[in-house]
Amino acid sequence: MRPDVVAMDVRMPLMDGIEATKAVLRTVADPPRILVITTFEEDEYVYGALRAAADGFLLKRARPTEIVHAVRIVAEGESLLFPPALRSLAAAHGNASARSALAKAALTEREGQVLRAVARGLTNAEIAAELHLGTETVKTHVSAVLAKLARATASRP
Repeated sequence: MRPDVVAMDVRMPLMDGIEATKAVLRTVADPPRILVITTFEEDEYVYGALRAAADGFLLKRARPTEIVHAVRIVAEGESLLFPPALRSLAAAHGNASARSALAKAALTEREGQVLRAVARGLTNAEIAAELHLGTETVKTHVSAVLAKLARATASRP
């Protein structure tokens, strides 16, 4: 089977979804896009998904239409994080580990603007219109933000 998108649960028997994501991306030639789906809204799972280079993170409590939309977004090559998870990272108020990750990520001003727009739930097209950018430029910024956050959280204890 050669799926375009894999919906990966965080908690599975034998191997958790974060480790399974790493294994798929490390061992499969031309790997599928991976959408991590969980019932648990915890920073550690968000950071784990970022570190594993998953393409998206979504909570199971999302409505069925939101899950379908998330799969489509990831299949189109865009990255997606459940907005409350990103709001936590973007706002970083009251959360020392989120502030630390954001400081380590050293986002540019434009990347910060894009992160805040994503945290508000805007699509790449909506961000592009709001910031007067091309959609591909927004995708590049989103990818850079996710990569920087993944690197910044990789060194967390």
